Amino acid sequence: QVQLVESGGGLVQAGGSLRLSCAASGRIFSGYVMAWFRQFPGKEREFVGSIKWGSTYYADSVKGRFTISRDSAKNTVYLQMNSLKPEDTAVYYCASDSRGTIWSGRSDYEYWGQGTQVTVSS
Repeated sequence: QVQLVESGGGLVQAGGSLRLSCAASGRIFSGYVMAWFRQFPGKEREFVGSIKWGSTYYADSVKGRFTISRDSAKNTVYLQMNSLKPEDTAVYYCASDSRGTIWSGRSDYEYWGQGTQVTVSS
């Protein structure tokens, strides 16, 4: 099966940048959709962005600030976060789905990482 492990979270000041990594292992293929979600305390996990092949999609809240990229050789997906705001503070999760559709709903994804905390200070 597929295992996803996030890394790169931490504390950063407002306006700064952070790069998250999602390393995938197991039977994962290049056509799988890879996505990033985030969850604020007491709220539902929300869609951040996704990538399939060369196509990407972003939530309006992060569009223009966050960028998803993929290194197929390393089986790793990245989330580059720039111009971070305190309201970006959340646990960020990596997800994957084998059905080939760029989903934006939490229930659409088969595999999930454990999450990594991102904290943006004022």
